[in-house]
Amino acid sequence: MLEISVRKVAQVAMMARELGRAEGELRAFIDRMSEDQQSELVGIMWVGRGSFEPEELGEAIYTARQEATTPTVDYLLGTPHLADNLEAGLEALGIDVNDVEDDVIGR
Repeated sequence: MLEISVRKVAQVAMMARELGRAEGELRAFIDRMSEDQQSELVGIMWVGRGSFEPEELGEAIYTARQEATTPTVDYLLGTPHLADNLEAGLEALGIDVNDVEDDVIGR
């Protein structure tokens, strides 16, 4: 079971799409997350970009914890296609991203 909510992952993806105007807000949002949540966010992103298979999510999260050498927010914001990879990671894990994003923006 993940500590990070799907809603938070979707929020990060949505904010990453608006990075030019929301970078400060996104940085603060990620910085407020626990270390476990940040590692889970990285793990989901790695699943989305194909570095790990969905059934390897636990290994991806463990690897994210062990290999963290820079602040997670810097690593994530420096990752190309962050929003796409987060959304693909959720989808690979069987979560309908559109439903979650609609809930986040109140549709």
